[in-house]
Amino acid sequence: MSTITIEYPDSLAAVANLSGDEFAREARLAMAVKLFEMGRLSSGQAAELAGCSRVEFLFSCKRFDAASVEWDKEELAREQRGLAELAQ
Repeated sequence: MSTITIEYPDSLAAVANLSGDEFAREARLAMAVKLFEMGRLSSGQAAELAGCSRVEFLFSCKRFDAASVEWDKEELAREQRGLAELAQ
């Protein structure tokens, strides 16, 4: 496994009202969410990077205003048809 080292001022964690460990976990999750949002990582890969389960990762996306699911027009139309059929 590879390692990334990021230097940052100690004051950043304090400004964010987080301990050093909490700040590191938050930064790791933020990086995973952004790479997932950009389509560079699958949700499973991003969860592994973030150090959490896939479900926990997908729920965490909302905190960063990132969609946990991206639907294309065809998928949305299929879902809408299915919902319309259920409503009948």
